Amino acid sequence: MRSEDGVCSEESSVAGTNVFSASEVSACADHLVVMVHGILGSTDDWKFAADQIIKALPDKVIVHCSECNMNKLTLDGVDVMGERLADEVVDFISKRPGLKKISFIAHSVGGLVARYTIGRLYMPVAEFQENLADGDHSVNAKETIVGLKAMNFVTVATPHLGSRGNKQVPFLFGFTAIEKVASLVIHLIFRRTGRHLFLTDNDDGKPPLLLRMVEDCDLQFISALKVFERRVAYSNVGNDHIVGWRTSSIRRNSELPKWEKSVSEKYPHVVYEEYIEGSTLETCSHENDDILEEKLVIGLSRLSWEKVDVSFHSSKQRFAAHSIIQVKYPFMHLEGADVIEHMIDHLLI
Repeated sequence: MRSEDGVCSEESSVAGTNVFSASEVSACADHLVVMVHGILGSTDDWKFAADQIIKALPDKVIVHCSECNMNKLTLDGVDVMGERLADEVVDFISKRPGLKKISFIAHSVGGLVARYTIGRLYMPVAEFQENLADGDHSVNAKETIVGLKAMNFVTVATPHLGSRGNKQVPFLFGFTAIEKVASLVIHLIFRRTGRHLFLTDNDDGKPPLLLRMVEDCDLQFISALKVFERRVAYSNVGNDHIVGWRTSSIRRNSELPKWEKSVSEKYPHVVYEEYIEGSTLETCSHENDDILEEKLVIGLSRLSWEKVDVSFHSSKQRFAAHSIIQVKYPFMHLEGADVIEHMIDHLLI
C-alpha cells in the first residue's frame, strides 16, 4: 500500500506482518534492519521509527519489526525469546537472497533478546557458506551474523546490567528493602523474564543468564556483539521509571556524566554523547558493592560503545520517558521524534 510520499508498507507472510520497503526500489535494498520491542510489546511499538527509517533510506534498507515474541510471550525468558527471534530472522533472510548487511534496533528488554539472538546467529563466513544451498550472501568479513555483514547494534533504554541493583528500577524509589522484596517476587509477575532481569535464575545450577551473556558461554555472545561495526546505547537520564540510567548506559555511578543542555538544536532531547573505547581492565571497582552488576559492567565494557543520553525533563509527558524515547504511540510520544532522527542520521548503511 503506497503512501502520498511514494513509500509503501508491505504486509508480508514471510516472517512477520511489519515488513517495510519502498516498492519500486526494494530490489536494491540489501540491508536488513530488525526492530525488537520490549516486554508486553508488539510490532506496532516500532512502527513510527520504522516508517521514518524507510522515508530516509528508501532504496537502502528493509525494516522488519519482529512479531514472534509479542505480548505475554515476552514473559517466557530472554533465552526463549532469543531463540524465537533467531528462527524468525533466519527464515526472513532465507527468502531474500539479495541481503548483505544486518542491523538490530531494540527497545528495553528487547535489547537483551537481540543480544541473545546474535549469539545464536553468529558464524564465520566459511561455516555459513557450507550451510547455505542457494543465494548470494557474499560479504567481505571473516565473521558474520547469519552470513550478513553486521553493521549497527542499537539498544534503547535496555537494562544491560539487569534490574536488581540500587535504582535500576526507578519506580522502586531506591529503597533497598523494597528492591530486595521485588527480586523475590518478580517472577510472580514477569515469570522467567523477571528472573533473568533480577539475576535470580539458576537453571541447572548455571550462573545467571545475563552474566553468561557477557562471555562466549553457551553461545558466542561477546564475539557476536564484537562483529558489529558499531554498538550504541540510548538511555534516559531521568524520568524512566522502568529502566534506570546506569543499567541502560552500561556505567557505574561515578561514570554518569554531568549535562546542562542539548548537544544540538536538531536533537533537543539529546543531552550528552560519548564514544567509549573497549577496556581490557578486569579489576572490579570498589565503588560497586554488587559483584554481579560489576561483572556485567566489566564484561560489556570490553567492547567499544557509543553512548547517547536523552532527557525529556521539560516534557509534559516526561514520566513516560521509557515510551517517548522510542515514540511508541505517536499521538502521545511524538516529542521523542528527534531521538529517532538522531538514530537514523548516525546509522551506518
